[in-house]
Amino acid sequence: MIWTLLGIFAGGMALNLTPCVYPLIPITVSYFGGQATRDGKGRGRLLVHGLCYMLGLAVTNSVLGVVASLTGGLMGAMLQSTIVLIVVAAVLLFFATSLFGMWEMRLPGSLTQAAAKSYTGYFGTLFMGATLGVVAAPCIGPFVLGLLAWVASMGSPWIGFIVFFTLSLGLGLPLFFLAMFSGQLKKLPRSGAWMIWVRKLMGWVLVGMAAHFIRSILPGDGGTVLLALVAMAAGLHLGWIDKSQAGFRAFPLLKGGTGIAGLVFATFLLFSVAMRGPGVSWKPYAEETLKEAQNLKKPVIIDFYATWCTPCRELDEVTFHQPDVVQLAAKDFVMVKVDVTRGGNPYFEELLRKYDVKGVPTIVFLDADGTERGDLRLVDFLPANKFINRMQDINTSKK
Repeated sequence: MIWTLLGIFAGGMALNLTPCVYPLIPITVSYFGGQATRDGKGRGRLLVHGLCYMLGLAVTNSVLGVVASLTGGLMGAMLQSTIVLIVVAAVLLFFATSLFGMWEMRLPGSLTQAAAKSYTGYFGTLFMGATLGVVAAPCIGPFVLGLLAWVASMGSPWIGFIVFFTLSLGLGLPLFFLAMFSGQLKKLPRSGAWMIWVRKLMGWVLVGMAAHFIRSILPGDGGTVLLALVAMAAGLHLGWIDKSQAGFRAFPLLKGGTGIAGLVFATFLLFSVAMRGPGVSWKPYAEETLKEAQNLKKPVIIDFYATWCTPCRELDEVTFHQPDVVQLAAKDFVMVKVDVTRGGNPYFEELLRKYDVKGVPTIVFLDADGTERGDLRLVDFLPANKFINRMQDINTSKK
């Protein structure tokens, strides 16, 4: 989650380089400069206005995140449907085409003018920050809507709040510092075709999110291969196919670096699939299987799993394919998987109640006597080395 939030923060800062946000920079600096010189309060007053500005951004976007996450239970259930997953991916691709310049998202002029008005006082600064998203919506709207869909699938109001609060900090921080040091504004790169390149970069982010949503309905390693192809296409397009230019020297390095990063990431994904060894051998849940494990004096690991659950797939593709985990599981454990991808199965619903499973992933550890070790229960992704520690813990306790 830390790396995810850092990526979202960086995405928020990158949104400042899109064509719709960039023209707001001189407006924002001019507004803050006026607040700084009013009544001779100087830079201290400017600092307070800058914080109010960022707070306005954060409050508006964080409320959006919480509202989206509150639909998480409904979204989580909906994500069990192949049709819904395809529709969500199609919506993300639709907004991506806007960022690629195939169509424009435009708001009524009256809304844009109302949001762009200058208001006095700290409340005015707060309002200006809260309405920045309205002015910038033609560029950041598709990206934020894609992020809303992802947050809704997580189902946690706290995550929704934190994700959009982080996005708001990334979006507002560059404008805040530009306002504080407005004298350096002349050193900024001039607007031009390079901003269209940044917009296309955001479009590829949405394409990647669409691939993420439908990867669960693809067989085997199809989802990973699809993500690799998206990364490869994005790298080639952003690095070399796109002909956008800029008047500052660092831009060719930025393009080339982005292209190379996409190709390296694609190569890593394909290499991980090609080099992946055999995984854990799972058995379907059955009372007879549990009784057999007790007779053999073997502990049992029960994995409650769903293909639409990202941590579930990460466990399956990483932890449960690690050679040491596979070897220890085959030697000393009975491994049971309960696939609850499609709801409505009365038998599986009863198992969820029996083991008090609130969501997936949930991994239950039963000792050799068939009693659960509650202290070992796992409800999130865990790297192989830490998972082995849990296996060794319960394996030692049987002796």
